[in-house]
Amino acid sequence: MKNLIPLILMSLMCLCIMPLAHAQTGYGKLSGKVLDEKHANLSYASVSLLKAKDSTVIKGSITEDNGTYEFSSLAAGQYIIAINMVGYAKVLKGPYLINDTHKSYTVDQVELVPTSKQLKGVEITSRKPLVERQVDKTVLNIENSVLAAGNTALEILQKAPGVTVDKDGNISLRGKKGVLVMLDGKPTYMSSEQIANLLRSTEGNAVQSIELITNPSSKYDAAGNSGIINIKLKKNKNYGTNGSVNAGAGYGRYYKANTGISLNHREKKFNAFGDFNYSRRKQFHNLDIRRVNETATDQTYFDQTSEGIGPRRNYNFKAGLDYFIDSLNTIGLAINGYNGGGNNETKVLTLIGSQPMRTDSSVKASTPNSWTYSGTTYNLNYKGTLDTAGQEITADIDYSRYKNNNDNYYENNFLDINGQPYKAPGIFRSAAPSEVNVFAVKTDYTYPFSKKMKLDAGLKSSVVSTDNNILFENFLNNSWQTDALRTNQFQYDENINAAYVNLKREFKSTTVQLGLRGEQTNSKGNSITEQIVSKRHYFNLFPTLFVNQVLSKNNEVGFSYSRRIDRPDYGDLNPFISFVDLYTYGIGNPFLNPQYTNSFELSYSFKKTINATLGYSHTSDAITRVLLSDTVQKTLFITSRNLAVKDAYNLNINSPLNIFKWWTTNNNLTVFYNKFSTPNLLGSPYSSGKLAFNANTNHTITLNPSTNIEMSGFYQSSLVEGTLAMKPQYGIDLGLSKSFINKKLMVKLAANDVFNLQRWRITSALPGQNYTVNEKEESRVFRFTCTYRFGSSDIKGARQRSKGSAAEQSRVKSGG
Repeated sequence: MKNLIPLILMSLMCLCIMPLAHAQTGYGKLSGKVLDEKHANLSYASVSLLKAKDSTVIKGSITEDNGTYEFSSLAAGQYIIAINMVGYAKVLKGPYLINDTHKSYTVDQVELVPTSKQLKGVEITSRKPLVERQVDKTVLNIENSVLAAGNTALEILQKAPGVTVDKDGNISLRGKKGVLVMLDGKPTYMSSEQIANLLRSTEGNAVQSIELITNPSSKYDAAGNSGIINIKLKKNKNYGTNGSVNAGAGYGRYYKANTGISLNHREKKFNAFGDFNYSRRKQFHNLDIRRVNETATDQTYFDQTSEGIGPRRNYNFKAGLDYFIDSLNTIGLAINGYNGGGNNETKVLTLIGSQPMRTDSSVKASTPNSWTYSGTTYNLNYKGTLDTAGQEITADIDYSRYKNNNDNYYENNFLDINGQPYKAPGIFRSAAPSEVNVFAVKTDYTYPFSKKMKLDAGLKSSVVSTDNNILFENFLNNSWQTDALRTNQFQYDENINAAYVNLKREFKSTTVQLGLRGEQTNSKGNSITEQIVSKRHYFNLFPTLFVNQVLSKNNEVGFSYSRRIDRPDYGDLNPFISFVDLYTYGIGNPFLNPQYTNSFELSYSFKKTINATLGYSHTSDAITRVLLSDTVQKTLFITSRNLAVKDAYNLNINSPLNIFKWWTTNNNLTVFYNKFSTPNLLGSPYSSGKLAFNANTNHTITLNPSTNIEMSGFYQSSLVEGTLAMKPQYGIDLGLSKSFINKKLMVKLAANDVFNLQRWRITSALPGQNYTVNEKEESRVFRFTCTYRFGSSDIKGARQRSKGSAAEQSRVKSGG
């Protein structure tokens, strides 16, 4: 109960923010009316309020149906009114002085004049590059990409520069694991497995862009030692009712299909939006493991081959309403979620022998399984502008719920050298339901001391509760009997309370930003069956520093430092056993500690196009996945351990290149070296490391204004990650897009992994561990998609939709 106290206090504070913000506004008012060339009232004209001193935009609005507009609650000062609309000449009125003597002005009626010259037969188009480098992040613009057609968000993420995704969906950024994945600015503190399920459930048609932030400020959560990946979903800013429908089909070895709809209705006072996407696909997964179990007296050779085939279905949805109380205050409600599931039929053959190429016995296994997973998040948000200087406050209240279940059946038939049964089959099954509930509140405040100095501050609190259960049963004597040694229930509760302050100051050619974040964590892990309880209470400070120096018109350098934390995945703390087959399994570790990282980064930019960064990070108690052999049980298992130290070095170079006016490219190279060391792993000191690199290239060829060709390729060299030595990975994707009916209809053809090259090959970097793992999934897929947009296509002076800042969601574990 005590963990709920800060949440209750913060919730009450957030509910008090809106009237407080209203109370702090100014007293001045400017109003007027706009007509067209026929003296008729002109609605939806864009009206901007500017500072007379420097013409900076203070507020934006549009005219009502009767052509009127109004700016209220203005602080003392001089203002200019700017009126603009497509097809008409821009008009400026003013300046108007607001003070104690003159608090209100009615601007003279304005009649807009049509522009005298119209461009006929000329269509001006603006197309963002696929990869865009900004000051503090790299942006992958997905919305119009051919290669995104029919893919999931996880498949798209694999194309991002400097990003790698392994066979289990674990994400690395510039060679480092520990990425914080955000959805529309909301942290998703999930396990890597649950993040993979979320991204598999998110259709590429719903993604607008992906932002890569390698060294975040104190405003962001301290989690994520390698940075933040923010996936932004599409939003519509057009007035009126509009939307789109899409459908697609694909084929590799098996079918793929997807469809979706998006609707948006916007008026002056509110914006309602929603979308729904559904996909279904059948796929295969091949896994081959060859290993040698060595003891002091003998060697046993295992040759395991398996193939799993089955359908998978996913859907995701989003709906919400923004209400514009006035030009200063916006309140919003939103709900988004996903649901997925599938089943798989896996056949496993394990050959066992005392010598290479010799079979003394074998095990034939059938392992059908099914899974479901779902998640829903409810959000209430508010944004208020307190004055015309830029002072503002935001608040979010979130509740999230995730439910998952895995049902597995294992039937193992034991055969002798002649292929005949020599003992009774080993049959067992398991069910693993889990549930996660998250409640979080957050508020942020911005105060500009001047045009060049700004303060940001904020508070956040969250409570997470998880309940994981696993039931194992053995089939003995013609009945199912509970396996007490494997059955377990694990509950985990966590409360994090945080506060931050961030100060930014701009000088003539130098920008400095200092930040400090404090996070207090209370957690309790309870293995009910095993009666193991682990409690932790700790407080940490996380400073950040950013310095940017403009050397000349074309040259900039920067330096940044941050301290960050990665708490263990909820699923990794869970001491359950998850079987791949009779001899291969994964197991959690309830005694994992959080890891801490100090990151340093130097950057250089030439003409804001060629960018280079040199980074170093030091991680203590590094959480690392290790694949180990149990020589007594003759099994292979994967788990997570705290290795003592991880030192990571990386050099990143990004450069766009225009080969011709119609052929543009973006190229990214990351060279990195990760060194792991620990004084004790399996009773001996261990150290590993290897120089590696990751290269991405993206090409866009514009054949004409309605036709584009895209090509992307990547190469990941061999590398060492903890105890795993991974072989190179590479692939090439191609795509073609064509628009029709004034760009309302878009048709796309795409081919993923054209030459069917993508696969995972893993060996051990740990002496005495002799295994080779080869995995192959269905990566070569040919896709055809169509998207049709309908309704209003005119922005008509729409202002940017206000949105409250992000709130925390969850870190959860699930199957699939």
